[in-house]
Amino acid sequence: MPPRKAKVDAAPSTMKELKDTLWKAADKLRGSMDASQYKDVILGLVFLKYVSDAYAERRAQIEAELLADGIGEDQLGQFTDDVDEYTGNGVFWVPWHARWEYLAEHAKGLPAQDGEPAKSVGQLVDEAMDKLMASNESLQGTLPRIYNRDNVDQKRLGELIDLFNARNLSFAGAGAKKARDLLGEVYEYFLEKFARAEGKRGGEFYTPAGVVRVLVEVLEPDHGRVYDPCCGSGGMFVQAEKFLEAHHRDRTAISVYGQELNERTWRMAKMNLAIHGLNGNLASRWGDTFARDQHPDMMADFVMANPPFNIKDWARNESDPRWKYGVPPAGNANYAWIQHILSKLAPGGSAGVVMANGSMSSNSGGEGDIRAQLVEADLVSCMVALPTQLFRSTGIPVCVWFFAKDKSAGAQGSVDRRGQVLFIDARNLGHMVDRAERALSDEDIAKIAGAYHAWRGKTVVERSEAESKPYEDVPGFCYSASLAEIKAADYALTPGRYVGAAEVEDDGEPIEEKIARLKAELFAQFAESERLAALVREQLGRVS
Repeated sequence: MPPRKAKVDAAPSTMKELKDTLWKAADKLRGSMDASQYKDVILGLVFLKYVSDAYAERRAQIEAELLADGIGEDQLGQFTDDVDEYTGNGVFWVPWHARWEYLAEHAKGLPAQDGEPAKSVGQLVDEAMDKLMASNESLQGTLPRIYNRDNVDQKRLGELIDLFNARNLSFAGAGAKKARDLLGEVYEYFLEKFARAEGKRGGEFYTPAGVVRVLVEVLEPDHGRVYDPCCGSGGMFVQAEKFLEAHHRDRTAISVYGQELNERTWRMAKMNLAIHGLNGNLASRWGDTFARDQHPDMMADFVMANPPFNIKDWARNESDPRWKYGVPPAGNANYAWIQHILSKLAPGGSAGVVMANGSMSSNSGGEGDIRAQLVEADLVSCMVALPTQLFRSTGIPVCVWFFAKDKSAGAQGSVDRRGQVLFIDARNLGHMVDRAERALSDEDIAKIAGAYHAWRGKTVVERSEAESKPYEDVPGFCYSASLAEIKAADYALTPGRYVGAAEVEDDGEPIEEKIARLKAELFAQFAESERLAALVREQLGRVS
């Protein structure tokens, strides 16, 4: 009998297969680490791969340019080792011992040599992080140094490095996408997987991509400053950059500003922005937005945020000038977030904020009065009620508040919407991806954004003729309400109060005939139920 051939795993042929392959390999490294530490280990490794790939790509470009200019190969070194040639092109300088090539070569560790003790692969990765931070001021204090700890399996860490190296993050059908572009997708995929694994805590750093896209597609951040006061892992900024790329806009047209309270999440955001090539100003360190605004003089053209819901313990100062429309209650920070965001909007600026549904109608602690002030100031442009179960981390139903500093015809749109608010009830949209989580499709997001842009009358990107129809109220889905109508509803901003019920299609059957038919069918079902019950009783009698 011929020897049995060892099973060889097929190379991944799609982006999904590639990401799943890497995730399964990374998951083997979990060991005795808790989920949050494990997350730092894996994402740090992806980041290290990214900066090394970006460096290698830039080095190859420099060499090609020099050779084209007639520079001899023996002279390349003095130019390819010029740090400014990298940092001036948005690429981190990566010392030799921090490059992926070096780590892959020593994935099993470095043996003792020349009187120097042996080093594990984890120690080499930690040293690579140190060298990378020392060589790039913007990375100082941001990268994880946790690879040589007892709870990190060194053998599996080396195997993971081998896998990243062998795949080179490329596969059939990748087209023109570069390895480091694919790394951005891998990083986002891992963020989502970690958020799911951590459950409720995952919501602290990750907002579902569908929810973020609703904000981005409605606001269309195509210029100026984009700000997130509770930026998590930076998903809002990444989606804004994707919006520009999808519509062939200059990605450098926006400047990114953010703040984050949690140290580890802040580090994640810094790495995420770097992987996507975004020069974001996330301040010099993490910090509480309420206690110390780290961008005090910055006025934003766009604000996108998913603040933590219903915070009870927050840094409240009753004399804070941000509370222009009323002092938020001590037991809930929802309206503190809203007013902070409004205080950061430049003239003509707009914002989208994810909130718990209770924020639309709550009257406790003076919230109703603050909401009335916001409406009367004509700052609210649109309210969107989202479907349930979009967030795996919480069962709280959510909505999105959209604000605009100027709703006149000459501002963001060609239709004057002063004195009006658009209400969109999107609770029936979405589809279940599993038993616990719902997702919004591209069509769902386009429906929400399309209604808003039709209402405003203008959009920054070209739309098809079907998407450019004039706005009309759609019963059960959207309604443009006047401030007088909202005042009559005691300033409640729940879309269901305004959009009404969806129209029921007329089937042509007269109502009297329909009632008679349904009554006859019901009585027939009652009779059949009684017959079956009698039959069951008869059979049970025979058994006894």
